[in-house]
Amino acid sequence: MNLNKIKGNTYYIDSPTNIGVYTFKNKNCILIDTGINNSSAKKVNEVLLNNSLHPKYIINTHNHGDHCGGNTFFTDNYPGCQVFSSANEKLYIENPYIYSSILYTSSPIKPLANSAKPCPVDFILDEGINKIGDDKFEIISLKGHTVDQIGIITPEKVCFLGDSIFSDEILDKYSLPYLNNIEESLSTLNFLKTVEADFFLPSHSEKVLSKEDLLNLIDRNIQNLQDYINLFLELLDQPLTKEDLVENLCILKDLQIDFKAYHITYSTVSAFLAYLYNKGLVDFSVENFKLYYFKKS
Repeated sequence: MNLNKIKGNTYYIDSPTNIGVYTFKNKNCILIDTGINNSSAKKVNEVLLNNSLHPKYIINTHNHGDHCGGNTFFTDNYPGCQVFSSANEKLYIENPYIYSSILYTSSPIKPLANSAKPCPVDFILDEGINKIGDDKFEIISLKGHTVDQIGIITPEKVCFLGDSIFSDEILDKYSLPYLNNIEESLSTLNFLKTVEADFFLPSHSEKVLSKEDLLNLIDRNIQNLQDYINLFLELLDQPLTKEDLVENLCILKDLQIDFKAYHITYSTVSAFLAYLYNKGLVDFSVENFKLYYFKKS
């Protein structure tokens, strides 16, 4: 891990989940996300210590464990460190079992336990300009991957995108990332075309993007979603259960899944079915005690 300068006071620490860092003159800093757990957070902290930086604020783009799992390490080790999030993500960050419960649709089985520990959120960030420390940051709504994900634009016009868009390397490896709401994901991708910033960093990307890079990546992400929409409609020419759809997608798209990835894929399938049903493109019926979905004629 290294502290990589993007522009001015805006940096990032390269890791499986990129950590945004904004520095102040007094060497206090903002962390944008904190990684998956205490072990990861300790490595981030070593980079901060090597650069004489003191984490004073944390902004979580959203509630998933790989983005807020290191919160408690920093709040425990840096008294007074304040945590910020959007209003609806606060509920999940403070109660991480909710996400696991959603994936399992009940009190979750142990292998689905969230890596994040409960962490109080001190302040809510509203869409628009928010002052943190002595500087102002623009908060943008990036719903779709989660219920209330946000992006952060620093004073130097660097935009941290969370998981609102997936990098080429992610899509090459796994073309069906977790999505909570397909319509909002598409809306967010189109909105990103209008965002005024000079540099952009997705949470899972090996490089900082220019605006031209971002526009190309937006097109690929939109096309990827549209390809899946078309594939769902093709598969649903015949009635299929959700498990049938998961099986077909894994075979056709060569998706390699373990226990947790199965539930993530199953949940994303639900998101696509909700989108298609709400658009009036598919319907459902219960036959022989199984729930089937099918394309409307």
